[in-house]
Amino acid sequence: MKAMVLRRLVSLDEDPAPLEMTDLPQPIPATREILIRVSVCGVCHTELDEIEGRTPPPQLPMVLGHQVVGRVAQLGPDANRFRLGDRVGVGWIHSSTGAPDENLSPAFRATGRDAPGGYAEFMTVPEAYACPIPEIYSDEEVAPLLCAGAVGYRALKLTQLTDGQSLGLTGFGGSAHLVIQLVRYLYPQTRIFVFARDPQSRKFATELGASWAGDTSERAPEGLDAIIDTTPAWGPVIEALSNLKPGGRLVINAIRKEDRDKHLLMNLSYHEHLWLEREIKTVANVTYADLSEFLKIAAGIPIRPEVQVYPLSQANQALDDLKHRPVQGAKVLRVASE
Repeated sequence: MKAMVLRRLVSLDEDPAPLEMTDLPQPIPATREILIRVSVCGVCHTELDEIEGRTPPPQLPMVLGHQVVGRVAQLGPDANRFRLGDRVGVGWIHSSTGAPDENLSPAFRATGRDAPGGYAEFMTVPEAYACPIPEIYSDEEVAPLLCAGAVGYRALKLTQLTDGQSLGLTGFGGSAHLVIQLVRYLYPQTRIFVFARDPQSRKFATELGASWAGDTSERAPEGLDAIIDTTPAWGPVIEALSNLKPGGRLVINAIRKEDRDKHLLMNLSYHEHLWLEREIKTVANVTYADLSEFLKIAAGIPIRPEVQVYPLSQANQALDDLKHRPVQGAKVLRVASE
């Protein structure tokens, strides 16, 4: 099978093509696993963290990709949850304990980091961690929902927001453009304030219903009850804390932060940024329940992702665009046509 493979850790600033197109043996599903013929796979900022060593795969080479959509091509021994040909999706959680806090367990294994992912024509996954796909969505549409959407849903739950409270979104890429649609449905009286560096992203945010959109360094017209930060940088964390009301909560939705502006943490003031019972909460992975719950909610709204599609052979280009160019919506690799 064809696959885009990561063989070494490297900065994309030094090597814009870290993935190599390779022929690999088709995997064989183990007990209670399924083999998926991959149709599409979303491109996530976490792939940059893997490639650049902030959350590296425990072994190389590795096939990345954790927003996978495809059809069941083979059943492993004792696998009976799905039938051949069923359309399924796989998110960041490849396997864990099945407990409510499985996202925090040492047993957590991530798709495309701890186990081969969807930048390939085939992949295997435990049948318990494959998710049925709502019929309303095309393969390309649903791919970003499997990570950017599901982790955004978890981040929103962690804000403890109630209808009518104000919410900030820092960064407006693959996850935030889905969260804003979710918030407008679940909390129709909530005002949404978006912070983004790129003017086009701010325009996109207002088109999707944001009450206000400004640069990450700006102050919102009012203090905010909660803010979700989806950026890879540290500066927006400081700015977000400045925008919180007393008692407000900042939820950082990132697997890792880059070090390039870490020095800005020296500007953190206890009195200005943390005092008056402001809180910081982080998102750690997702559970299978997050993914399953979110897909049902998303289909009922329905949430419509904005996607840009690349062929699998252009995975390096998609990753370079994600790192260096303004992001509107989500990026998806078309695998099946390769």
